[in-house]
Amino acid sequence: MAPLAPASKGMLLPVSNSARGAADESLFKGSAMTKRGAYAALAYMSCAVLLVLFNKAALSLYSFPFANVITLFQMICSTALLYAMKRWKIISFTVGEPWASDSGSLLPFRTILQTLPLSLSYLLYMLASMESVRGVNVPMYTTLRRTTVVFTMTMEYLLTRQKYSFPIFGSVALIVFGAFVAGARDLSFDAYGYAIVFVANITTAIYLATIARVGKSSGLNSFGLMWCNGLVCGPILLFWTFIRGDLQSTINFPYLYSPGFQIVMLSSCIMAFFLNYSIFLNTTLNSAVTQTMCGNLKDLFTVGLGWILFGGLPFDLLNVIGQVLGFLGSGLYAYCKLKGK
Repeated sequence: MAPLAPASKGMLLPVSNSARGAADESLFKGSAMTKRGAYAALAYMSCAVLLVLFNKAALSLYSFPFANVITLFQMICSTALLYAMKRWKIISFTVGEPWASDSGSLLPFRTILQTLPLSLSYLLYMLASMESVRGVNVPMYTTLRRTTVVFTMTMEYLLTRQKYSFPIFGSVALIVFGAFVAGARDLSFDAYGYAIVFVANITTAIYLATIARVGKSSGLNSFGLMWCNGLVCGPILLFWTFIRGDLQSTINFPYLYSPGFQIVMLSSCIMAFFLNYSIFLNTTLNSAVTQTMCGNLKDLFTVGLGWILFGGLPFDLLNVIGQVLGFLGSGLYAYCKLKGK
């Protein structure tokens, strides 16, 4: 999918164009992945690996107990960056808007209301995903998150009646089987942690499926959708963290002024911005299921780095077999997608 033609040489970041009708539909019906779609997938995987590690460092190494506050900081950072880039005419929010437009307006309230389902699903996705990192070690977190693809396929079928070929179903089955094999020796580790991960899987599926529908109907590009998410979710999360006392407790956090903790938090906020952008781009250029499968492929690096940096689940024979099966399933899906099967 080609990016918008820039009116200024200052445009650096590509956005999705939701106005291409039939061309877009083919991307959601199992066509082969384009080169630009492959770049978007690689960008997402890189950002996702780094963000999980930064979040885990804040929650575990520094024992920061307020996942909601991290999410709030990420939203504030993202919204501030979008506002600055819009004012500096680096980006646009809508499809067809000139990049160097002199218009000082952002988005009408009616458009923000139109994206409300996406914003609310995003809030649930962010909160559940952040909380799920806390109670499960990184290797098992990535293993359980691989089952998201089942929920995503279910949501796509319910919303768009999307159907998949036998090789796609085979790759998904292999991934799920590998996840159960890998977790066979860790099923009693933390019932609450495991439950939250599965809640995160469900909210992720809803969020990714909603991106495709709302993105097409709203006329907004990736940055516009991110802006609406920040405007709707930011105040809600600010109010929630305030009444819970998380903001006051954060002020008294012993490592708040530690340079190491501040670097981790700043890196987490920046990576969250690029991750959200790459999620929108990858989902609109490819599909919600492809986005989920990219999350499975990047797990190879997340598992390895997480095990080295944070420790956790020992890599016994069953765990290794399960991880390998999961990666083989992800690789099979990627092959089928690239070949258009």
